[in-house]
Amino acid sequence: MLNGKSVLITGGTGSFGKQFIKTILNRYPSVKKIIIFSRDELKQFELRQKYPQKDYPQLRFFIGDVRDRNRMIQACEGVDVIIHAAAIKQVDTAEYNPTECIRTNIDGAENVIQAALQCGVKNVVALSTDKACAPINLYGATKLASDKLFTAANNIRGSKDIRFSVVRYGNVMGSRGSVIPFFLSKREEGVLPITHKEMTRFNISLQDGVNMVMYALDNHLGGEIFIPKIPSYKILDIAQAVAPECTIKEVGIRPGEKLHEEMITDTDALNTIDMGRYYAILPSVSFTYSEDEYLEHHKAEKVPFGFKYNSGTNDEWETVEGLRKLIREHVDPNFEV
Repeated sequence: MLNGKSVLITGGTGSFGKQFIKTILNRYPSVKKIIIFSRDELKQFELRQKYPQKDYPQLRFFIGDVRDRNRMIQACEGVDVIIHAAAIKQVDTAEYNPTECIRTNIDGAENVIQAALQCGVKNVVALSTDKACAPINLYGATKLASDKLFTAANNIRGSKDIRFSVVRYGNVMGSRGSVIPFFLSKREEGVLPITHKEMTRFNISLQDGVNMVMYALDNHLGGEIFIPKIPSYKILDIAQAVAPECTIKEVGIRPGEKLHEEMITDTDALNTIDMGRYYAILPSVSFTYSEDEYLEHHKAEKVPFGFKYNSGTNDEWETVEGLRKLIREHVDPNFEV
């Protein structure tokens, strides 16, 4: 799929970008070029130490910001595939700096789209978040707008051979800022602060997120928002898995935070198909493919009326012991209880 192709990753020095680069190098040894596009020169320097030029001549490191359309166009010259992972992601940061969040997450998305159209890119997959589903904070609202831009871009491609789609998933196990590393850091204090005892979250590994993007690249028609079928966990089960000896202190839900993660609302379900391994929300306005064409292409069926998908009503749940195994596998190989 990617052998002989040039791939650009915006936000390429983040957690997803690093795992994606590792995966491409392992699976596609003949990839032509991997362009790592980000504005963080320190992270780029650190990544270059891991992948020195003499051993990985296919890697290119571009300093740039998705807000800068001219730089995006320069970076996209000769590119076949774009993975758009750059974003301002912290909920509280976005609330305090709303204009900056809008410029990166919405204006930046539009710049990626226009650069891709101008430079003859063939495939674009953008990363989204559960917070874009029925958003209650600015970060989620900007990502919903970004999702709409990417799905609607298929309607303005004209005769160009290009496809745009979106991958949406929730909490990545062990990622920076997630609850498991936070709880691990609090073990020695003997108290685990939790926001609400009824809170639940979806759970996905970083590699599964990468695999989903690969699936989208290989299978999308354009316009889909792909959503994984993944288990949920209860926040109290995470606390029990990480530090059963600790006292629980309930501190209250933070501004802009939901009790349960949502990925498909009952209104979204009107345009949602079940592909077996994944769901996909189809574009509400499409001038390229009909619903029947999406169903036939993905060998899918429509979800039932009234369907919704959130972490609190999920059918699949992680157990305490299962979470401990996952922590050892994905977060800390030396983890012990």
